[in-house]
Amino acid sequence: QVQLSESGGGSVQPGASLRLACTVSGLMVRNYHMGWFRQKPGKEREFVAASSRPGVSTFYAQSVEGRFTISRDNTKKMVYLQMNNLKPEDTATYYCASSTAALSAIRQTEMWNFWGQGTQVTVSS
Repeated sequence: QVQLSESGGGSVQPGASLRLACTVSGLMVRNYHMGWFRQKPGKEREFVAASSRPGVSTFYAQSVEGRFTISRDNTKKMVYLQMNNLKPEDTATYYCASSTAALSAIRQTEMWNFWGQGTQVTVSS
């Protein structure tokens, strides 16, 4: 059974940093693209960042480019999202996901197969 479990969310002030972690079981992480998405209240889930299998390339949404960094440890079956200089507009529930889709579709939410339950990130002064 595939399980993805996020941790590391919390409430922080603007400009702070957080590191999200995703613990994966039931699949070989190195064989999957791994990504982070977020969903704001009343909005659709949106792409944040992805690491292509087995970890060669990274992709980011324009809104987080230069502030967020995705990384992975295939041996430990972990995926991370380092978030720096957080802004109030980063407030959302963050989800970890895995995919075997083509790279051209990596930003498309519907192309991701397995999802975690999410972790809340709140950025407020």
